[in-house]
Amino acid sequence: MAVPDKDPREEVIQAWYMDDTEEDQRLPHHLEPKQYLSLQQLDELGVLSWRLDEDIYETDEELMKIRRDRNYSYMDFCEVCPEKLPNYEEKIKSFYEEHLHTDEEIRYCVSGSGYFDVRDLNDKWIRVWVKKGAMIVLPAGIYHRFTLDSDNYIKAMRLFVGDPVWTPHNRPNDHLPARKEYLKCFVEKEAGNQAVDAAA
Repeated sequence: MAVPDKDPREEVIQAWYMDDTEEDQRLPHHLEPKQYLSLQQLDELGVLSWRLDEDIYETDEELMKIRRDRNYSYMDFCEVCPEKLPNYEEKIKSFYEEHLHTDEEIRYCVSGSGYFDVRDLNDKWIRVWVKKGAMIVLPAGIYHRFTLDSDNYIKAMRLFVGDPVWTPHNRPNDHLPARKEYLKCFVEKEAGNQAVDAAA
């Protein structure tokens, strides 16, 4: 029997359920025992990802195709580390406040690493570790937060459709159309699928 090909994304992206301790946010925060999620499970939450060649990002055909297909017209870079980010400690705290955006959040890690935490359909935290070569898209309306890991460094390409809007809407903001649309597309759809499964 043929062994299925390993998903290349797994080299640069890992996901697991988090514990709820108050320890340093930059630690992995694994449950005991560890409970990993597949990238397919992230896809089902609307969290998309790719494994790209970060060494050729300026000429990468695959990145150009993703940008064309998804209309990512805006691009810049953000370096998050104590030396490069003004008001570093304050910014890291604000990135770690649970929030949503009314547009997708698109990040391509070209150097370093960090954690994007997202809520699953039952409101439990999932930690998504992105490393060099990982591109991740968080859908509009998903509650999430970001922190560096213990290496304290990431350089990420930020992409956007049209003019960028970086406004975070801290939880609770369930009245926003983007949140309602997210719930309709992912949470309510999944609840409907489970009801169908139960009836089968």
